[in-house]
Amino acid sequence: MTEVRPAAAASASLWERDAEVAVLAQAVDTLCADRSSSGHLLVLRGEAGLGKTALLAETRRIAEARNCTVWSARGGETLRAVPFNVVRQLLQPALLSLLPEEAREYLGDWYDIAGPALGIAEPGEGHPDPQAVCDGLVAAVRRLARRYYPLVLLIDDAHWADLETLRWLAAFVERLDDLSVLVVVARRPGEIKGDAAHHLATIGAVAGPSVTSLSALTPAAVAGLTRATLGPHADGAFCREVWAVTDGNPYDTVELLAKVGDSGFEPSEASAIELRPLSKSARGGGLVARLEELGVDATRFAMAAAILGVGISIDEAARLAVMERDDAVRCAELLRTARILTDPDPAAAPVAEGDLEFVHPLIATAVYDSIPGSLRTAMHGIAAQVVTDAGKGLAAASRHLIQVHPEGDQELVEQLRGAAGEHLAVGAPDAARRCLERALAEPPAPEVHAQVLYDLGCATLLTAPAKTVDHLRTALAMTGLDGDLRVDAVIRLSQALMHNDQLGEAVRTVEAEAARHAPGPAKMRLQAVQFMWEGIHAEVASPARSDRLARLAATCAGRDNSERALLILRGFDAMTHGENAEEVIEFCDRALVNGRLAPGLGWTDPQWGIELLMMLASSYAYTDRLDRADTLFNEAVRAYESAGWSGGHTSLAHAYLGLGLRRRGRLKEAEESLRKSLVLAERVGRGLPLYWSATCNLVDVLLARGHVDEEFDFGPPYPSTIVLPDPRSVRGRLLLAVGRFKDGVNELEEAEKAAAARGHLNPVMVPWAVDLARALATEDPARAARLASEARRQAERLGTDTAIGEALRCAAALETGQRAVRLAQQAATYLESSPCQYEHAAARVEYGVLARSVSELNRGLALARTCGADSLVTTAEEALKGLGALDSD
Repeated sequence: MTEVRPAAAASASLWERDAEVAVLAQAVDTLCADRSSSGHLLVLRGEAGLGKTALLAETRRIAEARNCTVWSARGGETLRAVPFNVVRQLLQPALLSLLPEEAREYLGDWYDIAGPALGIAEPGEGHPDPQAVCDGLVAAVRRLARRYYPLVLLIDDAHWADLETLRWLAAFVERLDDLSVLVVVARRPGEIKGDAAHHLATIGAVAGPSVTSLSALTPAAVAGLTRATLGPHADGAFCREVWAVTDGNPYDTVELLAKVGDSGFEPSEASAIELRPLSKSARGGGLVARLEELGVDATRFAMAAAILGVGISIDEAARLAVMERDDAVRCAELLRTARILTDPDPAAAPVAEGDLEFVHPLIATAVYDSIPGSLRTAMHGIAAQVVTDAGKGLAAASRHLIQVHPEGDQELVEQLRGAAGEHLAVGAPDAARRCLERALAEPPAPEVHAQVLYDLGCATLLTAPAKTVDHLRTALAMTGLDGDLRVDAVIRLSQALMHNDQLGEAVRTVEAEAARHAPGPAKMRLQAVQFMWEGIHAEVASPARSDRLARLAATCAGRDNSERALLILRGFDAMTHGENAEEVIEFCDRALVNGRLAPGLGWTDPQWGIELLMMLASSYAYTDRLDRADTLFNEAVRAYESAGWSGGHTSLAHAYLGLGLRRRGRLKEAEESLRKSLVLAERVGRGLPLYWSATCNLVDVLLARGHVDEEFDFGPPYPSTIVLPDPRSVRGRLLLAVGRFKDGVNELEEAEKAAAARGHLNPVMVPWAVDLARALATEDPARAARLASEARRQAERLGTDTAIGEALRCAAALETGQRAVRLAQQAATYLESSPCQYEHAAARVEYGVLARSVSELNRGLALARTCGADSLVTTAEEALKGLGALDSD
């Protein structure tokens, strides 16, 4: 029988892996051949012991032979709770080779965001957005990869990687198109659930056909390996039994053959009967029995090493095993000889002198699982102290702290709260949640129990709003939350209810708490939050609510942020109802301090949130104060991008910046900002209000540009939150633009009903009437005229040049002859005074067409080109051609 042998340089674990090695070698060759080539991802899938680690080692050997830079890292079964553990391992070679100022230069704006997660910078104030930290890590590796080309990244045991690393890896591998780097990931199939499984699935999907599933060795390969190890005299029956005993698992085969060599018996058919009992000592209980044969001290030292899991130093393991250093050194040597512990490969990652690691993860798992439960718990408690005393911080100790048996230890509660704070400071809220949940199990003393629940609610607000609701409700039912802390908890509870789609309950929660307070700052703050949620989420208008808000705002002079918030809310309410624009602007201006946002009302200040300031900016945008709106929208984008917030807040900021640019008529810039918003919104989740804001505004811009061939997930059911501009109006116009007349009219009629129910009478914010009037001009001219007349009445009530000009444009479209020309001229005059350049361009073109005026058409054409309104440009050019002149009157 032909025996399958690996290449001479390969390890025993690479038998029958020629095809896999060839794929890896080809990937390295492709990487080295062209610096401008796209990156590549390979995934090695296989059960424990099938040779994933050996293939990664062979990849390292091949890559280093071609002068590649190789960074590697490995997940650990007991280390999954350590945030950023694997990505830190991966980047250690680069980070340690850079001076602090070099690291700051390479990471640029991401240094303060990703630096704390990587352990190279101190956390700043506040809690960074986890998505921003992920993006910062992606940017960090991308920048470093260009410096270290050709770069190969090796990640072993990815199924045991921490969640934060998997989130980064899933995002990174999706962006390899323009980065020449090779990523090789090894993992076991199955085993992992939840978010980690989702990220692993994303990684596998990106790899596609580059996922290689490893299989067990064939009998021929095992026979070849047996004879290569024990000598060519090993007979066939013995070799077949080796395969039968190990099921062709390379790791088990290598270990079994090593034990045969140690035992000294001949590899013959007669001794084959000894293989099965000998194999049992390689895993599980058999391995533990073999470990115990080395003595009590060696067993205790191995257990200490399994508890520590990573960066196993002899000194720390000795302290945990409660033994002298000399005894620990002797035990370490025994465990090396027994192939249980080994010295880490210094080429894989920097290690401290004398550090140890397990020969294989299977051994580490077997040793850890062999520790009796009570002893394991006690050892984790000691390990937490060892790690803390080593100066590694509470966050590093927390994976041990959460394993300690609950017994009402208040010092442990405070340690866990401290660890949670450290995790939040580097952007790891899931790790913080685990610490706080464990603190609750201790349990905390009655006087701090509610505060721990509050901490937990804050940590889970964005990731698990339903759990946050439960935590905060429980906390508020207990003693311990008083004064401002209680008000904060109620407001956070209302935010969680909002995120959990319990909008009515959010309003009722704040309303009930406000009723408990006497007049004063706390009550006013709660009332402001109540009005804010009602203003954003109310499905049906309540005149009584607007009256209450007006009366309360009338008492406000802007003395503090609660009063300023109420003034903003009064201005927004008035704007949506189409009240006089000058009064709306007056309310909004009174909420500012010297024309700027007051301290504590900034975009990243946590007390009030993004919603209030977006209401302020929108009120300016829809009352023709686009100068103020632009300033606020640009401030929002700068604030969130500088803070590294790349989740929902930044998406919404770009959406509203796009809205402001659209109102200005800067359509190309608006489209660019809105596409950024949509990418971020899709990352957070489709169907959420911020996704609607991005999509609705983008469709509105594309309609203005005349680009209606792009498809979006844009239709009922609509969110209960206010989306600006009105999505039904925008969708109705889209349906008309693509020739679906009946559907478009129906949608605009639905927009009419929804606007009436909500009391939204601002004709610029909810422009259904002018679009429906134009659509019905031929089919139902009487109704179209009534709609146009009502639109003009509402426009004059609002009083802005934009609203009146748009109403006049609609009226002109319904008329003929000289009356149409006069109305079009009036519309152009009003809109010339408006800051909305697209509408002005459209009015000029329409006036030019009706008046057959080359000069007006040229003015409109120039404006349309400046705006990027392609369909309007086409209309003007065709009209000019019809008049026989493109450039002169």
